[in-house]
Amino acid sequence: MRTSYSALNTFGQCKQKFKFQIIDKIKAPKSVEAVFGTTVHGTLKFMFSHDPLFPTLDEIVNNFVEGWKASSNNIFPVMTQEHQATYEESGKAIIKNFYKKNLPWLFHVVDTESRFEVLIQDPKTNNSHILTGVIDRIDKIGEVEYEIVDYKTARKLPAQSTVDEDLQLSVYHMALLNRWQNLDAKNIKLSLYFLKHNEKLTTVRTTETLAKTLENILKTIRDIEARVESNNFPPSPSGLCDYCPYKTQCSAWRHLYKKDAPTIDEEQLQKTLQEYFLIKENDTKHAKRLKELQVIVDSYMNAHSVDRVFDNNGYFIARRLQQRFKYDFDKIREIMLSAGLQKEWYSILEADEKKLKAILNQLPPNIRDQISEQKKLSKEFTTLVASSKPVKNKKPLPIRLSTR
Repeated sequence: MRTSYSALNTFGQCKQKFKFQIIDKIKAPKSVEAVFGTTVHGTLKFMFSHDPLFPTLDEIVNNFVEGWKASSNNIFPVMTQEHQATYEESGKAIIKNFYKKNLPWLFHVVDTESRFEVLIQDPKTNNSHILTGVIDRIDKIGEVEYEIVDYKTARKLPAQSTVDEDLQLSVYHMALLNRWQNLDAKNIKLSLYFLKHNEKLTTVRTTETLAKTLENILKTIRDIEARVESNNFPPSPSGLCDYCPYKTQCSAWRHLYKKDAPTIDEEQLQKTLQEYFLIKENDTKHAKRLKELQVIVDSYMNAHSVDRVFDNNGYFIARRLQQRFKYDFDKIREIMLSAGLQKEWYSILEADEKKLKAILNQLPPNIRDQISEQKKLSKEFTTLVASSKPVKNKKPLPIRLSTR
């Protein structure tokens, strides 16, 4: 499989979006924020790519202004001049503040917009995969030390702990070690530069953390491969949906934006939903009727391949996947006894999933991982979950993609 941090991150956020974007390759228009971020990145590449004659601040700002006007005019012809000017002023301020704090001749920049490919091998499947990506900037900061810098135009400044666990930086670290294999892992610094705040957050990775990152990446890839085989990519509704370009196509939202003329089953659904929410709110004694209504709603969902249905007021009923697992206790006994965990094993001798779950967090991480591998899916079913608050905005918000 050929993949990237961006694709893996999308899979983690929402598996249905991953299918639309990565597998089905459904094109989506770029957002203002995405184009703005790309333009800023291009200007910073221009700023550091000229050596020994670096551009002046005026030349750098002019590079951004020309790039922004060209991009915004071509991609957003309906954007108002005031809207364009607001972004332009924001970009100019970012560039000027960044320049004052990062005079280009003070840095030994090795590469900008550096593309990479890393071949990784999965020992469990013997499959080979390729991790790809682009590193914004690589600096040499000592005799044998380097720093990877990735620019961010996001508004939010995260906690240091978030940066310490950032998957993107871990992948970039792996890429640099792959490029220069004589480098020591501890001699690579990793930084996210938040341009709107003019702040840089720096972290490092160890050989141990990189091994864990690789293990998690391979586990995710195996999950993707299994889902491709079964075509199982359910949606994950969240606040990120408002920025997703596939919202109107998603099975969790498609019914809300249904434009077809009302049909008999749609009219029946709306009546069903109204009655469902009325009963749910006011009369808990009607459990039997609720189940009958759920059958109607579930049948509609099956017939129309949707995972959520909405009434005319924005209330919705959603399917929620329920899974039940069973453990192979013979193998778990071998694992725990060989690890010297006799006391813990005897505490769950009366084989009980609840007892096992109760002690899992007390076990060493490697033992927890081995036990988790013995977990087998024994039952899977969906339930209907009703919203407690209606969706207020029935129109899709302006399309926004996460910026770099």
